[in-house]
Amino acid sequence: MAFSFTVPLTRIAVTEGVPGGGLDPLFVGAGRAVVAGFLAGSALLLARQRLPQGRQWLRLGIVALGIVLGFPVLTSLALTTATANHGAVVIAVLPAATAVVAVVRTGERPGPLFWTATSGGAAAAVAFASVHGGVGSLHWTDLLFFAAVVTAAFGYAEGGLLARELGAWQTISWALVAALPVTILLTALSLDGQVPQASPAQWASFGYLAVVSMFLGFFAWYRGLAIGPIAQVSQIQLTQPVMTLIWATVLLGERITLTTMVGGLAVVLCAAAAVRVRLRSG
Repeated sequence: MAFSFTVPLTRIAVTEGVPGGGLDPLFVGAGRAVVAGFLAGSALLLARQRLPQGRQWLRLGIVALGIVLGFPVLTSLALTTATANHGAVVIAVLPAATAVVAVVRTGERPGPLFWTATSGGAAAAVAFASVHGGVGSLHWTDLLFFAAVVTAAFGYAEGGLLARELGAWQTISWALVAALPVTILLTALSLDGQVPQASPAQWASFGYLAVVSMFLGFFAWYRGLAIGPIAQVSQIQLTQPVMTLIWATVLLGERITLTTMVGGLAVVLCAAAAVRVRLRSG
């Protein structure tokens, strides 16, 4: 539920409300991580958490690259032109991608049906993006969405495993703090010496993205992944694109077309099949 608002609110933040467009997408993607990073640092200090050890820092770097930097920045750039509906359907392949990374990361060997279903979900997402673009080929925004899916899948899988050692909220907090030097630099570059101008709706959207999508939402998400198994828990995320389509209609007035419904259903069914096959094979 927390993450289902991310795409439409990002769309509002980068496109709506002021003459000439919205907030700079790099500011939205990196700036929200800066706000969340300071919240995370404060929480770690107040709770007197011990520092991660050894290879845990490297693994936190993977989490940071995936969900602190990769997914927020890439989706913010894509949503400057793509609709929230379109982004929700393309990103719907993320549960299957997370399951694949989890399988590879844990060294398990699922059967061919798992890979067939997973490949089908990816193919359905690519086909939807191509047809929905209206030009018979992928648009640059779709490539950004797919790149965001790949980075998030690694961040989710590694974060779920790491949460078993550090704790759920501690994992996202350390990842945010570790990424602060980069996110602060990117935010400064996006400002270019100017104060960002935005409407109240845009600032409210940015606030939600920083506090909930980038921080509090991961308390529950990483806790669930830590309980695991990761492939099973990731099935819950199949509800996210459905809710996102609803919020995009309510908040942005976007129309849910037949292509969107068929594409979303195909991606969700393939992703669900991949998870089911994975569970039965385990």
